[in-house]
Amino acid sequence: MPEGDTVYRTAVKLTEALAGETLVVGELRHPRLSTVDLRGRVVTGVRSVGKHLFVRFDRNLSLRSHLGMDGSWQVYVQGGRWRRPAFQVRALLATDSRQAVGFSLHEMALVATDEEDRLVGHLGPDLLAADWGPGHFRDAVARLTAQPDREIGLALLDQRVMAGVGNVFKAEICFLLGVSPWTPVSDVDAERAVSLSRELLEDNKMRVDRVTTGDMRRDRRLWVYGRRTPCLRCGGRVVAGAQGADSRERVAYFCPVCQPGVKPAV
Repeated sequence: MPEGDTVYRTAVKLTEALAGETLVVGELRHPRLSTVDLRGRVVTGVRSVGKHLFVRFDRNLSLRSHLGMDGSWQVYVQGGRWRRPAFQVRALLATDSRQAVGFSLHEMALVATDEEDRLVGHLGPDLLAADWGPGHFRDAVARLTAQPDREIGLALLDQRVMAGVGNVFKAEICFLLGVSPWTPVSDVDAERAVSLSRELLEDNKMRVDRVTTGDMRRDRRLWVYGRRTPCLRCGGRVVAGAQGADSRERVAYFCPVCQPGVKPAV
């Protein structure tokens, strides 16, 4: 599931493949962008902001995309066989030696590079920002505590609070905080919540397989998310409940023993 760490790693991968290169193919297979031809543009870099990705070109132009639940950018040598079907392709950027293929991308848009922040300015501090510092930390804490009655699980997923946390990290952060995802923010150590969010994304930004437990073994990498085996800490049953409403509803995994607090109907 793409979260801030996945998008960061994607930006690194695309930068390595495309930066400084001239496109020989630049297709955008999107209703509003289908007439755009990026051929001849030079890729100047790639930037991630939370779950958003900006591929930058010369002459002050950027392509914004969002991976959503199932999107991905994959890099191939020229002529390499794609691992996903062609009908899922939304962007194809190719140089003489590489192809960067964007599958099932969301929120695609072209924007002037110096106006990128217009599309992401509503977001909270980017947890993987290269210049992360005390100001970012204080801002994130203030945003998190602005609605004290809100469920901590929903607050962590709100990109206007902090940019980068998704459903996997939400579950793991709540476990490490020792609270259920339905616990009000007012009952949570907000500073620790922000510190854990930053720490977990930073630790995993270059890993394909996320690890929050410190144990690299396949069935012991995550504390609770997606677990079908007993809790690694207490041996009890990890369960799941629905959190959120309508299109924002997500499955929330938790251990009822290790995570006291408000519980949903499971």
